Amino acid sequence: MKKYPKSIKCDERGQLVIPRDIRSDLNIGEGTGFLLYTITKEGVLLKKIDPAPLDMHHEILNEIEAKSDKLAIKKENLKKAIKEYEKVKEGNLELI
Repeated sequence: MKKYPKSIKCDERGQLVIPRDIRSDLNIGEGTGFLLYTITKEGVLLKKIDPAPLDMHHEILNEIEAKSDKLAIKKENLKKAIKEYEKVKEGNLELI
């Protein structure tokens, strides 16, 4: 898998297109599920998931926190975002 940033643009409907090589490398096809996290004052993070483990978002947040330095995400912004997600009841995340 290539590990370099790619620049993509949001279209008029708010949709993003994941480049073909990334979709291929990550086995992303129609119907693939993602969790979408907003990182305060930073942007968004997509995490590919199977639909079944949506109630396991705390584990995913811990993984993001552990890798925040590598992802160049400020820990203070991540902690603010995590506090917001902790207010969400288990299983109340939307599959977009």
